[in-house]
Amino acid sequence: MRIRVGLNGYGTIGKRVAMAVMKQDDMELVGIVKKSYDYSVEQARAMNMKIYVPSEAEAKSFEAAGVKVEGTLKDLLASVNVIIDATPGGVGAQYKPLYAAARVRQIYQGGEKKDIAQVSFSSLCNYSQALGKESARVVSCNTTGLLRIICGVNSKVGVRRVRAVIVRRGADPREVKRGPINSVELDPPKAPSHHALDVQSVIPVDIVTVAVAIPTTLMHVHHVTLKLERSVTKADVISILESTPRIMLVNSERSGITGTAGIIEAARDVRMRYDVPELVVFEDSIHVDGDEVMLFQAIHQESIVVPENVDAVRALAEIEEDPQRSIAKTDQSLGLNKRLW
Repeated sequence: MRIRVGLNGYGTIGKRVAMAVMKQDDMELVGIVKKSYDYSVEQARAMNMKIYVPSEAEAKSFEAAGVKVEGTLKDLLASVNVIIDATPGGVGAQYKPLYAAARVRQIYQGGEKKDIAQVSFSSLCNYSQALGKESARVVSCNTTGLLRIICGVNSKVGVRRVRAVIVRRGADPREVKRGPINSVELDPPKAPSHHALDVQSVIPVDIVTVAVAIPTTLMHVHHVTLKLERSVTKADVISILESTPRIMLVNSERSGITGTAGIIEAARDVRMRYDVPELVVFEDSIHVDGDEVMLFQAIHQESIVVPENVDAVRALAEIEEDPQRSIAKTDQSLGLNKRLW
């Protein structure tokens, strides 16, 4: 059985999710929704994606460019089982009544408020809770990164408390109107940042986060401190992380990679769009003191949530009940958990 999937929004996340869906043998990408014509429309057409528009009004810019669209969002919704909303933050809520009226299952992104969906979703943490639900919200890039480390370690040892400092990129590479900034900006200037609350929308854990934004566009970096249920060694932590899906360890001494620029440069040689959907943990930074673990991790904000969107489709549509099988299937199709060299 192939699940028919539609995508509303073809920006930084949407285009990556669309290509990931096309790689799945149990899914069919029926079409994508674009609000206005630009270069990415031609790229999508070159990959045989069918183009839809939100309403008849937006079709004019496409017609002026010589592009005949397949129809409107309503037409797309009539032909799919699942709609993935990858529109800008807050816009998905405007479309929710339309999705609900069409009786399609809905996947939203972390820019939406948690009450937009029945469950906030992270593949490693609560896949089973999303089975058969009408809607799910794939949490943000930073929250996804935090949840991977927390749930990965918690499944083997048990996590009592989390404290994290989030160093956020100022803007995505294409967001020229937003950055880079000339400041280390408290974002926000209070604790906790929203990331802790977002983590708690998926799992109940004692967590406090603070965040700053800095002048870079490449990745986010977290310094995470985990208080565990029992004492461990550094070797124990490395073994746990090596066995956890979607976590990539980078040994700085061996690789020469000591920051985000090195990760991206290595990815440029072997990955499409230099994407790194894995959570990258700097192995050398892991410090263990009894039951306390500290480490640095990096998050490629443009791609880390892509595999979670694919898993969310399977969970909502109930075409795979076992989270480990879905994760393995997605990861194999996307070539994850491979070294960058």
